[in-house]
Amino acid sequence: MEQHIIDHPMRYALSNELHARPFPAMSAPCRAAFIALKRPTDAASRDKDADRKHLIALLDRHGAAHPQPGATHYFGEIGKAYLKWESHTEFVTYTLFGEGVAERPFDGSTFSMFPKEWLKDAPGTRLTSALVRVEEGTTDADISPKLRQWFVPESLAVSRVLDGSAVIAADFRIDSEGHMRFAVFVPPETNARTVGQIIQRMCEIETYKTMSMLGFARAREISRKLGEFDEQLREVVNDMENEVTSPETTLNALLPISAKLENLLAQTAFRFAGTGAYETIVAQRIEVLREERFEHRQTFAEFMLRRFDPAMRTVRSMREQLTRMAERATRVGELLRTRVDVERSAQNQKVLESMDRRADVQLQLQKTVEGLSVVAISYYAVNLATYALWPIGSTFGLEKYTLTALLTPAVILGVWAIIRKIRNSAH
Repeated sequence: MEQHIIDHPMRYALSNELHARPFPAMSAPCRAAFIALKRPTDAASRDKDADRKHLIALLDRHGAAHPQPGATHYFGEIGKAYLKWESHTEFVTYTLFGEGVAERPFDGSTFSMFPKEWLKDAPGTRLTSALVRVEEGTTDADISPKLRQWFVPESLAVSRVLDGSAVIAADFRIDSEGHMRFAVFVPPETNARTVGQIIQRMCEIETYKTMSMLGFARAREISRKLGEFDEQLREVVNDMENEVTSPETTLNALLPISAKLENLLAQTAFRFAGTGAYETIVAQRIEVLREERFEHRQTFAEFMLRRFDPAMRTVRSMREQLTRMAERATRVGELLRTRVDVERSAQNQKVLESMDRRADVQLQLQKTVEGLSVVAISYYAVNLATYALWPIGSTFGLEKYTLTALLTPAVILGVWAIIRKIRNSAH
């Protein structure tokens, strides 16, 4: 029955993405050469077209088919080997798989499958590289002598993985040729796809471990700066507590420290967040191998617990310390701003009280002026009224002084009433 339904435009692309990176099928004896390339700075925002052009340059040397435009992974045959290419957020990886192994274990010539001229033109620097040697091996007696010969004993990590499908070994040291060494021993009945899975997982463990350690390097780099900022912040808090300087001066000293802390927090946020993500991937890749102890040797998980986890704890501690210090600077700034606001409020209150006192003085002066004005106006008004009413008063036999005395209260009262009315109407 035909279904009339419209698919999401990304439905098939998203489904195919889950199946786009299968493990290669490899049978022992075989080998692999692995390299991860990364730009030293701004790797996440790099030009990924340059990575694809570099891949195509390698494919063209062997007349191999090109990847699809915008592809982030590729797997195909080049010459007598198989190439697996993957583009990640910050780096790209190349893995070449070949049949057979070199007569001399971990011979640097195995890496010559990557042409020197091509490596020289890489749009990035080597993050890590590794040689993987896969041999048939079933008994401890066959495997142990080779481990002692190929690896540094104190760093060696060995374990049986995938329910006894293989024995893996590595010491995570860079050899004289500049590569990590990984050994895989498998019984004849181990599935070829399982061998490819083990090789892929070991390369991923090495890559993500190295990416995580970039965060550790960044943490050590900022450790000294945080010590300086902490000392400066303590001085600011001490000045604030002892009131050595004014709050405005202390606040001005705090602002540059807060700005530097916020800037450092922004600069390290991506690196520290990436470190946490890569650390998780390392743990997951080891977990899916389902390790079992080989003889008395440490497993990969135990190696990471002793050598890798302390570095990751340092990164987490530094990240938390930086965050706490930035929050501490913010709290100190808020306290200083609160003190400044309180002092300014007190100053404003004093100003208002002073203005109130001046207003009271002005009011008293105004009342005094009004009183004097009443006297002055009444004086002239009484004289004018006396002159005006004298002819009438003389007919009644009133003396001039008597008439003036009679007019004075009435004139004063009238002038006072008029001035009061004028003042009330003005308000």
